[in-house]
Amino acid sequence: MELMPAFQIGWLNGWVLLVVLYSIFGILVLSSPKDVIQRLYDRSGWSRKQAVLVRIGKLVTFAWLVLAILTPLRIGSPVFILGLIILAVGIVGLVIALLNYRSTPPDEPVIKGFYRISRNPQALTLLVSFYGISIAVGSWLALFILTVSLVFHHLTVLAEEGACLRQYGDSYRAYMKHVPRYFLFF
Repeated sequence: MELMPAFQIGWLNGWVLLVVLYSIFGILVLSSPKDVIQRLYDRSGWSRKQAVLVRIGKLVTFAWLVLAILTPLRIGSPVFILGLIILAVGIVGLVIALLNYRSTPPDEPVIKGFYRISRNPQALTLLVSFYGISIAVGSWLALFILTVSLVFHHLTVLAEEGACLRQYGDSYRAYMKHVPRYFLFF
């Protein structure tokens, strides 16, 4: 691991892992019914402040994406192997969470599968995947930028939970009392 990676355009950079991750995510989303996609990206209940903070978070995540795309993978190193393992765990979790989400009727909160142990398994498993990529490229800077984006991502999660409370009312409030936000904690 190094603080500042050597940026270069290449065939074996972090973009390869991003293509794998986003291809799997894209196939799952695009093969979903339209109402599922609409529900997944609905931001209608958000305040202006929430929308602005989420946009700032997206800019931070974009900086991370650029760094990951331009950083060579450390193929064969222990850091690369560890990063791949973490990425694989994140992808498997993301697939399961998306399948749980897809199979829930739009007028009901998602409370089955991974949603029984976390209110936000999609967000959490996507971040695990991003951390795996950061480790695979061997960059402390990537880990730092991703950690900064976590703060903004948490604000996105809070906005989504507020929208769910308004949409589903007491059933979602009861769900919140029994299921932690991020798996075993919070």
